Amino acid sequence: MEKIYGQLDLETIEKLADIVGRKELSELTIVDGGNSITIKGKRCLPPPPPMAAAPVQVPAAEAAQPKSEDFGGNIVKSPIVGTFYQSPSPDKPPFVKVGDKVKKGDVIMIIESMKLMNEIQSDFDGVVDRILVSDGQAVEYDQPIMIIK
Repeated sequence: MEKIYGQLDLETIEKLADIVGRKELSELTIVDGGNSITIKGKRCLPPPPPMAAAPVQVPAAEAAQPKSEDFGGNIVKSPIVGTFYQSPSPDKPPFVKVGDKVKKGDVIMIIESMKLMNEIQSDFDGVVDRILVSDGQAVEYDQPIMIIK
């Protein structure tokens, strides 16, 4: 038999590839002295653990979406799905608190999405009347976050 790689012949490499396929391994690495060979299978990383099921929403829930008039002010909604943070880091003060005056363009929160910290700016001038979510809470796209009067 012809030696292909170090002490491994083609037949041995094929057998190892068959094992990787049968066992659905993502890869197999063999180190022999200063030489190594990696055989990669079709399967990549294991799938992420299942996420908690989202509550089922009925069509009436959409009709029940809060309107500006329900709160008596301008609703600041989440522009993306992610996690709401009131401050730039746990040891820093919040961007805004209830009663703070804000101007259009002021950073009023962070929404973390896919490991990116997205600074969200106010679209309104006014005073923060209410903050509708808790720090660290998951938020959905278009979910009301804050009321500015």
